[in-house]
Amino acid sequence: MIKWGIVGAGNIAHSFSKDLALVNGGKLVSVASRNLEKAKTFADEYGAPNAFGSYDELFNSNTVDVIYIATPHTNHAQLSIAAMKAGNNVLCEKPAGVNKSEVAQMVKVAKENQVFFMEALWSRFNPTIIKVKELVDNGTIGNIGYLHADFAFYGLDRNENGRLLNPELAGGSLLDIGIYPIFLSYLMLGKPKDIKATANFYKTGVEVQMSIIFNYENAQAILYSGLNSNSEKKAEIAGSKGTIFIHPRWHEASGYTIEKGDDTRINQLVKIGKGYTYEIEEVHSCLRSGKKESELWSHQNSLDLIEIMDSIRKKTGIVFPFE
Repeated sequence: MIKWGIVGAGNIAHSFSKDLALVNGGKLVSVASRNLEKAKTFADEYGAPNAFGSYDELFNSNTVDVIYIATPHTNHAQLSIAAMKAGNNVLCEKPAGVNKSEVAQMVKVAKENQVFFMEALWSRFNPTIIKVKELVDNGTIGNIGYLHADFAFYGLDRNENGRLLNPELAGGSLLDIGIYPIFLSYLMLGKPKDIKATANFYKTGVEVQMSIIFNYENAQAILYSGLNSNSEKKAEIAGSKGTIFIHPRWHEASGYTIEKGDDTRINQLVKIGKGYTYEIEEVHSCLRSGKKESELWSHQNSLDLIEIMDSIRKKTGIVFPFE
């Protein structure tokens, strides 16, 4: 039985804990929050025997095999590093850090302490995404020429002090949801040779919508993220022999469609829980086989992704007050 600890007791920690309960061989045993009552309430809800009123208490408790960091972006690096220095394996919610120097430091500490570390980019482990990647790689739709992916929802009605609209918490659409379209293009086509990007900003100073073009040797990707309207969230990957559409919401899809000439095939895939189950299973698999990183989403993958996002930020002038 792999024993899990969770740091932070917000929405994503709840979603993750519900999915953890669906995975054989894993159990939530410890919860830490800066508020002990909140930690106790969360622990009681999911049947975890231990609740801690400070993160360090959990890190030094020797109660868990792996810790999931579920706090806002700005704490990811600091808390992951503290957890790993105390000898813990870590799954850190995406983005791993807010810039490349943070992520590089996290990877360095993981290697120095010989612990497992992975960025929780859950879409990478989604069965639909895995299948589509396989189809793209084996040439089912020929040479890829075009990729389109978007992710937007209306978030301007949120609390301006909350993580989405607050620059002090690395708010904005890019790190929160823009990371998904960027990840898809990187997964399918690799690192772009050139990037163009343009952003609009909100009154709090965070970027609120972002359009990006990735240029590759023989392909282009058009990517979008935003907080001032909804978007379709259907991804398209088009090649010389056909097109794959990943059904909305593509980042947590349970199916895809292939179109080749007049032939259209809809493929529905079963999805267990919300979809965090698959990244949990990957962590279990890595821990059981003694791996310190995942082959599906490696340290280098996380470094590449944040490097691309840093480049987009530079082009659009996104700077956080704490940097």
